[in-house]
Amino acid sequence: MGTSRWRWGTLATAGLAQLMVVLDSTVVTIALPSAQVDLTMSDVARGWMITAYSLAFGAVLLLGGRLADRWGPRGAFVVGLTGFGVASLLAGLAPTTVTLLVGRGLQGVFAALLAPAGLAIISRSYIEPRERGTAFGVYGALTGAGAVVGLLLGGALTEFFGWRWTLLINVPIVLLALLGAARTVPLLTGTPMRLDLRGAALSALGMAALVVGLAQAGTSGLAAPSVLVPVVLGGLLLAAFLLLQARIGEPLLPPAVVRDRARAGALLAVGLPQLALFGFFLVLTYWFQQLLGYTPVRAGLAFLPLAVAIAVGSTAIAGVLATRLPARWLMTCGLIVMSGGMLVLVGLDPVAESLYWTRFLPAELLIGIGLGITITSAVATATSRVADAHTGAASAAVNVVTQLGGALGVALLNSIAAATTTAALAATQGGSEPARETAAIVAGFDASLLTGAAILAASALVVAAVVPTRTTTAPDVAEQP
Repeated sequence: MGTSRWRWGTLATAGLAQLMVVLDSTVVTIALPSAQVDLTMSDVARGWMITAYSLAFGAVLLLGGRLADRWGPRGAFVVGLTGFGVASLLAGLAPTTVTLLVGRGLQGVFAALLAPAGLAIISRSYIEPRERGTAFGVYGALTGAGAVVGLLLGGALTEFFGWRWTLLINVPIVLLALLGAARTVPLLTGTPMRLDLRGAALSALGMAALVVGLAQAGTSGLAAPSVLVPVVLGGLLLAAFLLLQARIGEPLLPPAVVRDRARAGALLAVGLPQLALFGFFLVLTYWFQQLLGYTPVRAGLAFLPLAVAIAVGSTAIAGVLATRLPARWLMTCGLIVMSGGMLVLVGLDPVAESLYWTRFLPAELLIGIGLGITITSAVATATSRVADAHTGAASAAVNVVTQLGGALGVALLNSIAAATTTAALAATQGGSEPARETAAIVAGFDASLLTGAAILAASALVVAAVVPTRTTTAPDVAEQP
């Protein structure tokens, strides 16, 4: 691969692009009120400012991964970067709501090409076990901490420069990444193949239906027809997609990518923590702003220790231990530590003094370290021992389970919190109205956190049972296409 300088330049370039993709899922969140006023946006359209990105991203991911295999990771990476930059410019300068939403959707489309291409570059560029552990440690830190940093960056950009800069900031990042790609990313060859357009259509429609349904669960409830109908339809479409993949010669998602026990367990270890993590973000956001009275910027700052802990878990722990301990135990221990962090936040008293330092900070440190360990080990395992012709598909599978885990987590844990709060209000008698409402909200948060902790603990058991002990994050014998 050349000198060490350029080898790590490759990681910096791919990591910068991955950070940008993850940031854009949350960076506009705090900008929503300002954008809504500026463009006289309806409440429904406001929600689509976030959903348009995640919907397009999730729907096109598997096709994006296969294009990365066909064009070669660097070619797909450059196309994804260029398209993402143009879409960001369109959205940031949008004069109308429609233009803004089109720009956000196009961002998601090109992110679906950029994300698997970047991960494929890392997977194919770092083969030596120690370097591979370090590379995936950095990747895991950026992936896990990106959403947290996005909340803080979005608040700062909106407050000091205006909401449009939450989108326009991508343009200089893209230019920097394109320069890095030209100078440091190796010209990794692609594999000639026919594209499975039927599979692309089934997977895109199935993913889109799932995202649309799950996005409405927070307001309508999991049992609402507006949620159940698209979710069931999405499930049927994805089932048809999987059947098709097993029968054709050049599938969009080669069965070999998910048939391996270690890889299947690693994909679960990537997706299931997202289910709990996004619910955790939601609970803490409301705790900080609704119960503790934090401003948006202060709330973003309160999340910073979580980002630091993720970086420590990914690099200083998982990155170092990747060649010394089986990935099975790293993932299992990381999930257990995350579960313990969730439990630290159960049963809080909103009027207790020093609540942040005594409960929130320890919880963030435990969850962050556990997530960093888990994600780093899981992503490395999910993309190791894959033939070059399948690295894009394997990388896309990692991003698919991440997107689905996050969407399902927000829907599930938000619905549990809302239902528990409503039930607690109905069951509580006496006392002042504000005190009753606060107690009911806390009960809802507790139910959500307990569910998240249970999911993480169950995930640890599943990973320990599925992933073979001998599997490490170092590459094994390459499987053939």
